[in-house]
Amino acid sequence: MKQFFTFINKEFLHVLRDRKTLLILFGMPVVQILIFGFALTNEVKNSKIVVVDYAKDVASKEIINKIEASRYFEIDHILSGTNELETAFKTGKIKMAVVFPENFNSNLLHQNKAQIQIIADASDPNQATTLTNYASSIIADYQSQMNQLNLAPYRIQPQIKMLYNPQLKGAPNFVPGVMALILMLICVMMTAISIVKEKEMGTMEILLVSPFKSILVILSKAVPYLILSTINVASILLLSFFVLELPIKGNLFLLFSESILFIITCLTLGIFISVKTDSMQTAMLLSLMGMLLPTLLFSGFMFPVENMPIPLQIFSNIVPAKWYYIIVKRIMIEGLGFAAVWKETLILIGTTIFLLFISLKSFKIRMS
Repeated sequence: MKQFFTFINKEFLHVLRDRKTLLILFGMPVVQILIFGFALTNEVKNSKIVVVDYAKDVASKEIINKIEASRYFEIDHILSGTNELETAFKTGKIKMAVVFPENFNSNLLHQNKAQIQIIADASDPNQATTLTNYASSIIADYQSQMNQLNLAPYRIQPQIKMLYNPQLKGAPNFVPGVMALILMLICVMMTAISIVKEKEMGTMEILLVSPFKSILVILSKAVPYLILSTINVASILLLSFFVLELPIKGNLFLLFSESILFIITCLTLGIFISVKTDSMQTAMLLSLMGMLLPTLLFSGFMFPVENMPIPLQIFSNIVPAKWYYIIVKRIMIEGLGFAAVWKETLILIGTTIFLLFISLKSFKIRMS
């Protein structure tokens, strides 16, 4: 056991002395979480809109104020008529227009109804749908306030409730996906490269002929990355909580335990790649391309798996990141416990055991 800890200490020294490795280990998670959390978000913020107010009454001004106070919209300017709308949209800066007809407040109070025209730039259908939904919610909220004050006739309004993410923020979707992506890339790539590097330098044979057991040599390569990746998980969660304002609704210990399990799964996958390859270039290519694309495409992070053809849905089941992504969302975002993620946990455990068994068997065959 003393020899085992000596090897682990040696691997730590190798990692800590290599500035490029440290940059990948700790720089990549911070950069990716900030990019995905702020830049690559599917929520709408400060979209420029224009307003055409023919009414110029109390009701129209109050709704305009509510729209302007929202973080979703920024009123670029107020137009004098609809004939200027086409010119405003052609600039490419305006995403939506709100048009109030004449006698808006009078119609609302005396005729029990009033209309507001919402015109959106549908060149991006998803963004147009999101913008109109936001605007409709603001208008419905104003109508609800008037009903409570008995300033307008009672009306039945559809109630829309968004579970787990009522503000439609992007962080609840991207943070679990980024966690899966970062851990998959770092753990697999670093483990695979560190073992293959020993092969290329010819030092692996020296280690294997030593009295030290071969399995402990391999495990000593993985332990430092297990510890450093756990630190990465902590840094991602801290960034999510304090920078992206994303609370952790579930059990933090359970989330960390599942993350460590996924890290171990990724490390065994890295060991498997290192056993099957003989050069760092091949190991890096398989780690980056072989892990990046499946994680992005088949984990449900970027594209819903249920919308894919049946063969691709079946293929997605062999991607470990898919199950970890589900686990993180259910614990971190939905606040669920182990009862909701035990199936995914068993799949990760089974995958880890299977990969470790195949890796050790292949390793023994190649060394014999």
